[in-house]
Amino acid sequence: MSGSNGEKDGQVTLHYPMLSRSNYAAWAIKMRVFMQAQGFWEAVEPRIANTVVEVKKDKLALAAIYQGIQEDLLLSLAEKKTAKEAWEALNTMFMGADRVKTARIQTLKVEFEALNMKESEAVDEFAVKVSNIVSTMRTLGDTVEESYVVKKLLRAVPPKFLQIASTLEQFGSLDEMTVEEVIGRLKAHEERMKGHGDTDERKLLLTHQEWTERNKKKGESGSKSVPKRNRGG
Repeated sequence: MSGSNGEKDGQVTLHYPMLSRSNYAAWAIKMRVFMQAQGFWEAVEPRIANTVVEVKKDKLALAAIYQGIQEDLLLSLAEKKTAKEAWEALNTMFMGADRVKTARIQTLKVEFEALNMKESEAVDEFAVKVSNIVSTMRTLGDTVEESYVVKKLLRAVPPKFLQIASTLEQFGSLDEMTVEEVIGRLKAHEERMKGHGDTDERKLLLTHQEWTERNKKKGESGSKSVPKRNRGG
């Protein structure tokens, strides 16, 4: 018994999957298996080269392909006379697009790894940059783990955030932490630093070496101001 969306073979009803712009690989696998089960996959991919395909099998395979595509693709396949030609046309269209998509994802990954927050940049500004790149990669089909983004955020902060970043790395569970949580912690730290005022904030940003040099100079100036004792005293 046949239906508009599938063929019933014994107790198994085979529903044709619908092709979209992002699922070609999975769609092609399902379509091949379904057409093999129904006995007309050979019309698309003959076991022996140059085999003459039965007209009925070819029409059944072509009908299966047509049922698995959206109407906007029908015109692209209108000139294809056989199931094999239609299948190859779809493969060219979508695998070509996949290659472009893969190249775009790689470019975005390089851009993401090179991303660093500037000293003068606000947390919100940097968070938007990170979010845009990650969202684009996910839209293109790449699986971007939350923990990967969290770790990148903590690596990308400038020196004034190193204390909070180190604390999160040491005492937080980075594999369970969300990007929103990390951004919230960084923003809270940013607000606390603003509360100290410009003078105190500059003091907070002094490196260990600068503190050492400053203390050394204080020590030298202090020793010069101490009056010398008389040897005869």
